[in-house]
Amino acid sequence: MKTIFRSYVNTFKGLSTMVWWLALITLINRAGTMVIPFLSLYLTKNLHFTLSDVGWIMSAFGAGSVVGSWLGGKLTDKIGYYKVMVFSLVLSGFLFISLQFLNTFLSISIGVFILMIAADMFRPAMFVALSAYSKPENKVRSVTLIRLAINLGFSAGPAIGGLIIVTLSYGGLFWVDGITCFLAGILLLNVLHPKKARIADEILVTNPKSAYSDVNYIIFLFAMLLFGIAFLQYFSTVPLFYKEVHHLSEFEIGLLMGMNGFIIFALEMPLVKSLEKPTYSKTGLVVFGAVLTGLSFIFLNISEWAGVLVIGMLFMTIGEMIAFPFSNAFALERAKKGNQGEYMALYSIAFSIAHIIAHNSGMHLIEKYGYQITWYITTVVMIVCVAILYYLKWRMIQQKDKQ
Repeated sequence: MKTIFRSYVNTFKGLSTMVWWLALITLINRAGTMVIPFLSLYLTKNLHFTLSDVGWIMSAFGAGSVVGSWLGGKLTDKIGYYKVMVFSLVLSGFLFISLQFLNTFLSISIGVFILMIAADMFRPAMFVALSAYSKPENKVRSVTLIRLAINLGFSAGPAIGGLIIVTLSYGGLFWVDGITCFLAGILLLNVLHPKKARIADEILVTNPKSAYSDVNYIIFLFAMLLFGIAFLQYFSTVPLFYKEVHHLSEFEIGLLMGMNGFIIFALEMPLVKSLEKPTYSKTGLVVFGAVLTGLSFIFLNISEWAGVLVIGMLFMTIGEMIAFPFSNAFALERAKKGNQGEYMALYSIAFSIAHIIAHNSGMHLIEKYGYQITWYITTVVMIVCVAILYYLKWRMIQQKDKQ
């Protein structure tokens, strides 16, 4: 056990202090967005909105995320990642607190839209900061550490949020969300100040290339959009499948979803370190992760035995652990060629658009064709994703543009 533990700890060695601070800031920020999982409940139970109204408000949520990611990238290239991160955290804090005072459909739709613009400006700026504070050889593991912080934040957030609702009501939730944004901002000001922080990988580009003119990157983003549409089914339609078809209780569904988070927390860093070799290309590893994720949907249709759900979740989790860190690292590497903020903004936007499409399309497919056909269609989406990634890998080899 000592050897296993020492081996696990060693996978975190070599990461810069600034990356650890950035991970802590991200953890506080993500744990602080605990209002998000309860937003639909708040809108229906407290404000008595219809499901249709909630659907439109969630569309405003997704649209704000797209605009915020784009704006965050633009501002990062103009004024720098540090100012954008501070501005995003402080403004988000005020907007989270203000949201509780809105009670009409129009005001909440606009409020959520503006909130998500402010909140998601943070993402591209954070990725550019991560690239600057991380040594070139540690980029993938640095991304993995940030992913662990995000996963921990999303795991702790809903639990803390539920406790706050019970003790302080929904109003308390908005206040705590706002305060955690301010705390993350204060920490950032104290530990990541440009004059104090040591840059590990300063990237100076004399003639920056626009991300929109990088054809290989656009092809990659389209593949990641398809990946996101399929992957996000595990957080909207798949839990319904567990409940309605396999008759699992909420507790059992929670255990299955919790297994995903626990495996990522325990195994993602060692797995990434073992795969971080010159013999494996980043595109090849993303392909492998996409194949495993696609296979997970096939397992959902194989049998009525509940055990296939565990196998499906395992395949999806391993696919996620491989695809996301290396796709993120691919984006960071491409960003060295030009406008870093623009590159990382487009990466974030791909997943924001996936959020808009995935939940809505999944629900409509199930309503019209049922679960089985929906999982086959989702598998086809992943096959197309894999085919595009294979084409990208071939194209880059032909151009000697290896990654």
